[in-house]
Amino acid sequence: MELLKGTGVALVTPFREDGAVDFEGLERLIAYVSEHADYLVVHGTTGETATTDTAEKKAVFDFIRKQNNSKLPLVYGMGGNNTAAIIDTFQSTDLEAVNAILSVSPYYNKPSQEGLFQHYTALADQAPLPIILYNVPGRTASNISVETTIRLATHPNIIGIKDATGDLSHCIRIAKGKPDDFLLLSGDDILTPAISAIGGAGVISVLANGFPKLMSEMCRASLESHTDLAAELNGKLLDINPLMYKEGSPVGIKEVLQQKGICGNTVRLPLVTASASLRKQIKYELEKL
Repeated sequence: MELLKGTGVALVTPFREDGAVDFEGLERLIAYVSEHADYLVVHGTTGETATTDTAEKKAVFDFIRKQNNSKLPLVYGMGGNNTAAIIDTFQSTDLEAVNAILSVSPYYNKPSQEGLFQHYTALADQAPLPIILYNVPGRTASNISVETTIRLATHPNIIGIKDATGDLSHCIRIAKGKPDDFLLLSGDDILTPAISAIGGAGVISVLANGFPKLMSEMCRASLESHTDLAAELNGKLLDINPLMYKEGSPVGIKEVLQQKGICGNTVRLPLVTASASLRKQIKYELEKL
């Protein structure tokens, strides 16, 4: 679990203008973030996993694994709203060199807390690797409660949670009730200092795609209780952070990456590329930074 403390980059999946995976852009991105990241997260929400097919997921992961060359720990996103199907995917996916699985809570079918508990218990019982829970109610329309999180934290194969509730009181209650060796990871970049201060272990970050050094320095300062420095670095990101989500993620961060010359801004439907207004706002904030 020490490997998964600090800054994890929720990698985007670059696409060419024709919609195909842009492996050259992906190579540049990996090189750009790897100097500062503590680990890489593959096929999370930011990687547009909802619109990449099985063959593409394999090709992208094989490429990342090769480019990474065991340099950084890897976390693989594997979640959904069909428990049995996820377990089947565990068996059919080559997870060599992966350190943990990040599994988003079931979306759309809105399970009860008992349903969430049984879902994750079934996954953890069958998973070949440790599981990190991913709670993002804004996307899933359900919330893993504090009580359910703490129940799940006692499972030997569940090692942490990425919390993207945006609710600090929720995180404080998790921090108070969790086992000492259970990782509380921020799912909101800007809340990283606050969550670190209450016992968090780092962040799985969108902004780190475009600002790996700044995010890593901010996270490290937060974890080492250098509160003034953490606040100063966090303040630099306050204005650009909401632009990452203004037209859906990863629309904003891909526009950042295009303007930095790392990869294109193409996303797959139903997402569309950043509007002229958003491009202008991002350009302005990049010039400030």
